[in-house]
Amino acid sequence: MTHTIAVLPGDGIGHEIVEQAQRVLGALDLDLTMETAPVGGTAYDLHGHPLPQATLALAKRSSAILFGAVGGWNYDSLPREHRPEQAILGLRKSLGLFANLRPAILYPQLANASSLKPEIVSGLDILIIRELTGDIYFGKPRGVRVVEDGEFKGEQEGFDTMRYAESEVRRIARIGFEAAQKRSKKLCSVDKANVLETSQFWRDIMIDVSKNYPDVELSHMYIDNAAMQLVRAPKEFDVIVTGNIFGDILSDEAAMLTGSIGMLPSASLNASNQGLYEPSHGSAPDIAGKNIANPLATILSAAMMLRYSLNEAAAADRVENAVKAVLEQGLRTADIFEAGTTKVSTSQMGDAVLKALN
Repeated sequence: MTHTIAVLPGDGIGHEIVEQAQRVLGALDLDLTMETAPVGGTAYDLHGHPLPQATLALAKRSSAILFGAVGGWNYDSLPREHRPEQAILGLRKSLGLFANLRPAILYPQLANASSLKPEIVSGLDILIIRELTGDIYFGKPRGVRVVEDGEFKGEQEGFDTMRYAESEVRRIARIGFEAAQKRSKKLCSVDKANVLETSQFWRDIMIDVSKNYPDVELSHMYIDNAAMQLVRAPKEFDVIVTGNIFGDILSDEAAMLTGSIGMLPSASLNASNQGLYEPSHGSAPDIAGKNIANPLATILSAAMMLRYSLNEAAAADRVENAVKAVLEQGLRTADIFEAGTTKVSTSQMGDAVLKALN
């Protein structure tokens, strides 16, 4: 079966890292068609919008999207609707990409690169599942208005709305429970039910959905405690399910447990398993064009694409094993380099993964 992959490199280091993932995909002898389109700041420069209609149309008709990164300091002064980050939000909403899967795996070879002691993080393998299309990021009403009463009457205030519909919570809960069934059958739901009505609603639904998964142990944790426990005893977690804003925070925190955010892939899926696959890091404009960025998160994101959207599990295994092999060889980009290892460039790391594939 031929699969069309929408390749959206974006800004900053996006082109460099996506190129290496494309090389890896091209070496797998699969029937893939890769079509490239602009997105983010690059698209704004060309077409006056971070998500042009042609790019969105390509994404919609593709089996999966390989995404680089968007953003840059030179776009910070743009109106919010034209900023590069709106592209990723638009893709999530337009394609219904409601489930973000972020594995945080500490490879044994990188135990010393983690910001925590090796004995705390050695063997770490957790999966954070973040709801992507609801919560305070998309809730309305939102904006700036004049306070009508109370202590600050007459002043301007900014406001956003945190909200979740029942079906939104149920579908992300099912993703979490099904993932837990394939792992260690432990699911931790993270909320702030002691303060937020939305979180209490979330918790009640998680409990109700859990009745359909009696083999999975469900626990609950407040977001502030979860943030602390992730650095105190991260291996106590297996699968974490949480809302959009809390998942945004926890997944980046988990990134540092693994030694570098340059090692974290991610998948964002809709109900038909069409997905957007991207590294968890940003566009890093300060190192763009220097051929020093770590492409492994993007290559591992491509492996997740093979597994979840293209049903090519064997090919995904090959890519993941190739990444493990190059780490075992002691090859490191600058972000994960340490004494006794060999520093390589972005393209050299891509070369090494290709060699390990064969």
